[in-house]
Amino acid sequence: MKRIIIISCLTLSAFTSRVNAQDVHMAQIQESPLYINPANTGFFAGYYRVIAGYRNQWASMGSPYQTMALSVDGGLFRNRHKSAFLGIGLNLFNDRAGSANIQNTIANLNLSAILKLNSKSAFSAGIYGGISMNNANYAKLTYATQYNGTEIDPTRPTGESVAYQSFTASDLGAGLAYEFITDKKRNDRDYITSLRIGVAAYHLNRAKQEFGNSQIDPNTGAPYAEPYRLPTRYVGSATLRYDVPNSKVTVNPTVIYMIQGPATEINAGTFIKYRFKNGTKVTGEKVENSFGVGLFYRVNDAIIPQILLDMGNYAIGLSYDANISGYRKASRTVGGFEIMLRYNKLADALFNKRSEYTKRN
Repeated sequence: MKRIIIISCLTLSAFTSRVNAQDVHMAQIQESPLYINPANTGFFAGYYRVIAGYRNQWASMGSPYQTMALSVDGGLFRNRHKSAFLGIGLNLFNDRAGSANIQNTIANLNLSAILKLNSKSAFSAGIYGGISMNNANYAKLTYATQYNGTEIDPTRPTGESVAYQSFTASDLGAGLAYEFITDKKRNDRDYITSLRIGVAAYHLNRAKQEFGNSQIDPNTGAPYAEPYRLPTRYVGSATLRYDVPNSKVTVNPTVIYMIQGPATEINAGTFIKYRFKNGTKVTGEKVENSFGVGLFYRVNDAIIPQILLDMGNYAIGLSYDANISGYRKASRTVGGFEIMLRYNKLADALFNKRSEYTKRN
């Protein structure tokens, strides 16, 4: 137990460097397992789960950014007599931004292989493949050349020589994850301590982002510039669960580090969860219920209070970004509201968890 706490503290304290903005993110990022790592696909103590999220950001600016996410995943060919099974999942994502309604829609199919190493640990390797569709109402864009000294005049020429277009690109990625679990057995329940760590890479194929269709110089036949390629996003994550023995409290810290091109992002924080109902150990007829309060910090960007009501198979989470970056002068500290809904078909009974999620000794 001491080793796990020390590892978690070192992980949390290691990532303290300055960060910049990067890919669109969800505030309740610990509830976006397929966005963090494709190896998380089907890698949980249950049969299948559905997670939906909605985020509304920068509402004070008049054209709020809206993000919707949906993921569905589960395990295939689980059997207590076998040491491995497959995970399969679908990850959908849509983001709309600004007055031009710039949209990015992502649809990815995930596949993972989970190996039960022993009764206390499991390992997963995952891949994904899909498409990214990008479009916008480019007619609503305005430019500095249209400023007439008093206001933007949309009838003035834009000075732009490139005709913008919608486009679709492919997307590929992969990841690895490892989880170690111990428990202290009591009559009412088992008190669990677990640590999951993972690494992943998204956009491995670095697809072309072809926003313009006039990139060839008509005089020379050469491109004006090399087409922009989406940088690979690398993700490292660590999540600890610690059930305080002989109490109804669970401590659940998470740290996530992402780097994409020159930009990095660090998300770190913890939930304190109070369990007001235990699940039955043998039959699984009653599921565990808890209420959690969390505080997360996206470094140099936002402080994010969160609450989570977990009713076993059902959960709802709410969060709010309090913007603390330099942009707060314009946003007036107003960041983003987010809601998450989750449905799990869990392996609630102790026998099911031991026989299907980890290998029996």
